[in-house]
Amino acid sequence: MSSSRSRIFGLLFGLLFCGQLSAQIESSSDVINPTINSPFSRFGLGDFMDQYFAASGAMGGLRAAYQDPYHMNLDNPASLASLRATAFEVGLGARYSSWESPSVVDNQWSGNLRYLALGFPLFNPINEALDRKDGSTGWGMSIALVPYTLVGYDIESRVTDENFDVATNVLKGKGGTYRFRWGNAFRYKGFSAGVNLNYSFGKLTQNRKVSFDSLLVSYDTEFLDEFSISGVGFDVGLQYRFRLDKPQEDDNSATAGQFLTIGAFGNNQNEIRTNSSRFYHRDNLVNYTTDIRDTLLFENNIEERLNLPAQFSVGVTYEQVNKLKLGVEYSVGNWSQYRNEAKEESLMDTYKFSFGAEYVPNILSYNNYFERVYYRAGFYYGTDPRHVDGSQLRQVGLTFGAGFPIVMPRQQVSFFDISFEIGQFGLNEVLNETYGKLTLGFTLNDNTWFLKRKFN
Repeated sequence: MSSSRSRIFGLLFGLLFCGQLSAQIESSSDVINPTINSPFSRFGLGDFMDQYFAASGAMGGLRAAYQDPYHMNLDNPASLASLRATAFEVGLGARYSSWESPSVVDNQWSGNLRYLALGFPLFNPINEALDRKDGSTGWGMSIALVPYTLVGYDIESRVTDENFDVATNVLKGKGGTYRFRWGNAFRYKGFSAGVNLNYSFGKLTQNRKVSFDSLLVSYDTEFLDEFSISGVGFDVGLQYRFRLDKPQEDDNSATAGQFLTIGAFGNNQNEIRTNSSRFYHRDNLVNYTTDIRDTLLFENNIEERLNLPAQFSVGVTYEQVNKLKLGVEYSVGNWSQYRNEAKEESLMDTYKFSFGAEYVPNILSYNNYFERVYYRAGFYYGTDPRHVDGSQLRQVGLTFGAGFPIVMPRQQVSFFDISFEIGQFGLNEVLNETYGKLTLGFTLNDNTWFLKRKFN
């Protein structure tokens, strides 16, 4: 970045602690090549990645009271008990960002695999129908791999005095954390309860190089920090779904009726392990000929701890089956209790408000495909745990999208879901990101898992 950005990132530099070990003598900043350039990912564990999928993402990211018989909701595991078919979900994402300060604008593209998940009901609905069971119980399970945070930045700032460069700061970082999630849920009538077991892992590399130049002597000081995380945690979820209208004779609640769903999920404070390494050194280049290296600090394989805070979400959803769905949700995170011995810094408590809607014009239409499409829209507003000199980062966004049903062999319905998101993130007085995000989700459904075939 140009020298004019030094004012913008002056506050960021004041909070820097410096980044990761790669046990090698050459300059580590030369081998760090981040795939994105997000300056705020320097703090905490990086930029948080959405844990919801394309369908609910187009509805403002509803999770607490969101349930669907053919789509998964990993955040509230209680919803897994409502699955009516095995669902394999994969998502791809692309993002366009415009970073803006009072004097500079920088644009960039990024994209990657967003999620990979498999969920299935352990009670096959076909067997339940053949055995004339009332369907009052349900049991669902899921496994998934999703990114949790992402780090990537490449920043250069020059300090000048009377038009001469005095010092240059180069900051680079890359890496991220991931979660392997196993979920299990049980339903009895309208009440569902579930639990997710999460294995968190990943590695973050951060580097800062400061160069002081003069005619005779050049001083380069480099701070390289690296830490990896690994640990197990869990979260629990509850949902209660009850009918608002009076069922008609031979009415199937899976295809008709009005329902209200109340849901909540959360986790307590979780401690996981970190393994960190640090390598700080100074290079003195005298008369541009003699290179003298001083090792300031070298530490390797330091076992430390990281405390992830408690978080909680609650929501309500109204549903007219196969016609209309409306939901609202509120989430809080106790991020002021975040502690990372490998990288000491303070974060702030968060909140988020979300609203979403889904509408299907006519699910039974046979001559107009677009009347069977699920149209979705939503809105969210909230805060991020990271801050700059006490000013907390904020985020606001509009979402919209659609779910396109695809009839597979044996008349099974799968979906192609598309979600668009337009929003802003950051601090207007320091650095603000205006972004557009596209998520493509593919859901393949199969109702033959655990089917017990019967012959007369």
